[in-house]
Formats: sequence, structure tokens, C-alpha cells
Amino acid sequence: MLNNFQLTDILATTAVLISITLLIYFAVKTLITSNFFQKGINLYQQKDYQGAEAAFRRVIAINSTNDVVRLFLGDTLREQGRVAEATDLFQEVISRNPKNPQGYLRLATILMEQDKQAEAKTNLQQAQELLQKQRQPETAKKIARLLEQMETKSN
Repeated sequence: MLNNFQLTDILATTAVLISITLLIYFAVKTLITSNFFQKGINLYQQKDYQGAEAAFRRVIAINSTNDVVRLFLGDTLREQGRVAEATDLFQEVISRNPKNPQGYLRLATILMEQDKQAEAKTNLQQAQELLQKQRQPETAKKIARLLEQMETKSN
């Protein structure tokens, strides 16, 4: 029969082994995700949008909570003319994280391209407000200038 010291040693060793296994698992997962993400960025910059799409989808399959990848995937889909899919992705990012101004900005871009100025303006205003709250005044000022230009054109 095991005494208390032996049982404690076995439990401590098991806990350490489980912790090390988890650390290795997450490190490998992070490395794989990072590699696919970088590959997607590189392919996007090379205008290989189909390759970039595949890489970004692999990242999402590994890490389904990454909104930055969804934004890049939406950009990639938009470049391929798949505007409805891109719109859905940007709306998904906004739903998942309503405090992320990038979702609003990208959605506004699509809406402006579709000549939906009122909807685009609403999204730009939301992005501007979020950027001000997040202490990014320079970007918020750029959006303010764009909103002024839109207002001037509509009058």
C-alpha cells in the first residue's frame, strides 16, 4: 500500500506532466496558427487571394475566436468580388466584438462601394466614437474628415 508521501509525489508528478503537456500543446498550436496567419498575409500582399483565403480559413479552424483573421479573410473575399460573404464576416466581427472599430470601418468601405451612404455613415460614426474612446484620436480625426466629405457631397 502507498504511504501519503508516495501518493503526494505521484499526484505532484502527474500535475507537472499534465501542465507540461498542455504548455507544449498550446505552444505548437500557437506556432502553427502564427505560421498560417503570416502565410495568409504574405499571399494577400502578393494578390494571391485564393491562397490567402485558404490560409486564413486554416487559422480560423485552429482558433475560432480570432477576429483579426476574420477581418483579413473579409478583405480577401472582398478582393475576390465576394462582397456578400465579406459583409457577413464584418457583421459577424461586429456582433462578436462591438467595440472593435475595424469591423465598422471595413463594413463602411463595402457600403460606400455599394453607394449605401447612410449605412456607411452610421458605421463610420460608430468607428469614430470607438476610436476616440480607445484613445486613437488621429484615426478618429481621419474618419471625421471623411464624414465631412460625405456630408459635403450629399448636399
